[in-house]
Amino acid sequence: MTIEVLKPGLLTTLQDIGRLGFAHLGVGRAGAFDEPVLCIANALCGNPHDACTLEVTLLGPTLRLNAAAWVAVAGAPLPLRIDGLEQPMWAPVHVPAGATLELGAMRSGCRSYLAVHGGFDATPVLGSRSMDVNAGLGPNGGRPLRAGDALQMGSAPQPGSGSVPRTDWRIRQNAGESEPDPISKWRLDPRPWFRGDTNQPLRLLPGKHLDRLTPTSRNTLFSEPFVMHANSNRVGVRLVGPALAWMSPIEMVSEGCGPGLLQLPPSGEPIAFGPECPVSGGYPRIGQIAAVDIPRLAQMRPGDPLRFTPCSFDDALGALRERERALDALTANIAARLAHELHRPQRGPR
Repeated sequence: MTIEVLKPGLLTTLQDIGRLGFAHLGVGRAGAFDEPVLCIANALCGNPHDACTLEVTLLGPTLRLNAAAWVAVAGAPLPLRIDGLEQPMWAPVHVPAGATLELGAMRSGCRSYLAVHGGFDATPVLGSRSMDVNAGLGPNGGRPLRAGDALQMGSAPQPGSGSVPRTDWRIRQNAGESEPDPISKWRLDPRPWFRGDTNQPLRLLPGKHLDRLTPTSRNTLFSEPFVMHANSNRVGVRLVGPALAWMSPIEMVSEGCGPGLLQLPPSGEPIAFGPECPVSGGYPRIGQIAAVDIPRLAQMRPGDPLRFTPCSFDDALGALRERERALDALTANIAARLAHELHRPQRGPR
């Protein structure tokens, strides 16, 4: 079962939770920039949390499905149409065989995730189907989608895996009835997981060189706004604003890097690393964005303002644990609702 790419969108890539455990070999993680939203889109399709999805940036693709499928789109708000008819985001949606699925331009935010029941299938590279565009690693050499590409839909999880088995994802048809099951009539409230408001500051843990900034620069880092530069991508988010300065020059060797690290190059304008960042780097580090706030960094678009607020390790860890508990509860509730609706008695003929 394949999905044909008619239009690729601005930057559309296959992404799962990334390739973990290879940093010592110089291979970065890649994976979804907004991982909680990827997990929610997968849950809405009855997939494991780490199934492969499409990460869509600013402008979505147009696809043709050669077989009927259930899909879900979550993340930044965009028009979602099946054969020209508007469909809801944050909900399971049935796509008939041969239909065209169109994802338009985002009204706010930067990234959305398209999941399909069974996940997108591709040959894993180092255990992941994620495309690392900067490193040229992953399916199709890590390059973004192009018109004419054919994407494979994977087989669904087997019963007992914690997800709804594929045999239950069917259109229930009786005499004179051809509508998909009403599973598609409900949707999630996106507000706990996507907020278009960029005024709330990102929590920043102190970096090892933070105290080497001048007192004025340290104050500026937490009191003045920065703006996301257009020359930003999944490797790093460049921040334009007041230049930060050191009390004295810093010489250092390369050290390990990860998503959320805030480095300060000689320009004095910080760079916040994303999921395709290098595994090591030599610029001084002034902070680490709390993991719980990296999805908010992922949803910022060029021109958006960005502020930082100081945060301790314990506070950052507590916030992350709270989010993970909420995400676990949500995905469990989604699974229970899908199981209830898919196994309820069929409706009789009209």
